[in-house]
This record gives sequence, structure tokens and C-alpha cells, in this order.
Amino acid sequence: MGRKNNKRTILSVVAIILSAIFLSPLFIVLTNSFKTRKGIFLDVLSLPFGEFFNPINYVIAFERLNFLNAFKNSMLITVISVVVIIIFTSSAAWMLVRTKSKMSTFIFFMFAGAMLIPFQSVMLPLVRWMGILGFLNPRGLIFMYLGFGSSLSIILYHGFIKNIPKELEEAATIDGCNKFQVFWYIVFPLLKPITMTVAILNSMWIWNDFLLPQLVINRAEWHTIPLRMFFFFGQFAKEWDLGLAGLTISMIPIIVFYIFAQRYIVKGLMEGSIK
Repeated sequence: MGRKNNKRTILSVVAIILSAIFLSPLFIVLTNSFKTRKGIFLDVLSLPFGEFFNPINYVIAFERLNFLNAFKNSMLITVISVVVIIIFTSSAAWMLVRTKSKMSTFIFFMFAGAMLIPFQSVMLPLVRWMGILGFLNPRGLIFMYLGFGSSLSIILYHGFIKNIPKELEEAATIDGCNKFQVFWYIVFPLLKPITMTVAILNSMWIWNDFLLPQLVINRAEWHTIPLRMFFFFGQFAKEWDLGLAGLTISMIPIIVFYIFAQRYIVKGLMEGSIK
């Protein structure tokens, strides 16, 4: 018992130290976002007290960041992209599972293999063709998110659907349901746990994505939060008080979302493994 307790204590201490190391950048950003510029230059690691405490940074940064417009753009692009990904990938995975043929197996492995292709190797030809087709706008961005998000989503759905009894679908077919009705009224409701996982993983990726919107979006009124933050921080690179306040504001939505959604990720994966 003594050795187990000592080992547990050592692991706890190591975990605390590693957590402090990983959280230290967030602590520095948060504390300095409440300071004046003078307070930041005098001592980066000090807490924002006294004359160096300046919460007005957030008000100024919120206005200059045009946060509400960027938030609206990020929300629309993320929600529409995730809904489209869920609809297309869940139905595609269902067809791949239920269609027993060499072609369906080949297509599935094509989706799996696509995850190994780095985005950087296709981004320039992709943007070129999107420009030719007139898709350098939020609609084109959503279309590209569907392509890049399909591989992982189909793999997750594929593994979950294989554990759903085919007899349920056969019974619905006997009752007069067509394929569309079988999927949406019988199969899709059973996919809720893994759908939550797919929605959360894709939401966090799309919300935080910077590179693809930078390549596709060419108007300031279409900027998402990461893209707007890039231009804002570049504009206020010397005004670290406003820059750090803007950076903190840009992190708040996804941190709040993750706090409320993290339990669904584990729940969805566990239910899918024992379904």
C-alpha cells in the first residue's frame, strides 16, 4: 500500500507540474490582457493590480475587432458546415456498410487513405480551381470543409453503423419504408451518440481553422474570428495590451463550447464501442 501511495503521489505531482507548464501561456495572455502597456513591459509575469490594471482594454478591443460580425460569420460557417458534413457522411457511411461489394470497400479505404494526404500539398491547386469556379466565398469554404471533414466522419460513422442490427431496417422495409425513410426514421436516430462526437470534433476544427479561410475569404465582412484576429493582432502588434485582450476575447467562445461539450465526445465514443 505504501508503494502504491508513493507512486500515486509522484504521478500527481508530475501531472500538476505538466499542467502548470501547459497552462502558463494562457495565464500570461490572460493576466497581461488586463494590464496597461507600461505594466506589460515592466513585468510580464506580475498580476494586474493598482495603476497597471486596465480592463478597458476589452472594450476597445471588442469594438476594433468588430467581434459581433466575426462571431456571426464563424457561427454560420461552422453550423452549416457541420450540418452538411453530418448529413452527407452519415448517409454515405450507411450505404458503404450495407452495400457488400468490393467497390464499397475500395471507396471506404479511399476515404481512409485521404486522411494521409497533407492539406498543404493540395491547397494551391484547390484554391486555383475554386477561383475559376467562382467559389472563393463562404459557400465555397463550406463546400471545402465538407471534403476535408468527410474522411474522419465516415470512418467514425462506419464503425458505429456496423453494430446496428440489420433486422431493424429489414422490418422497416417490410412495413413499406423506402431507403430514404429507413435511414432517416430508423437508422439516423440510433446514430445520435456518434453524431454528437462528429459534430463536436468538426465544430472545434472548423471554428479554429485559420489557413483555409485565409486562402478562400477575400472580403473583410466575411472574416471569421481566427482570420479577424490575425489582421487585428497584426494591426496592434505594438499595442500588446489591446492585442492580448483581443486574443482572449477570440478564445472565449471555443473554450465555453469545449467545457460543455467535452463529456459528449467521450460518451459518444464509448457508446459506439459497446453498442
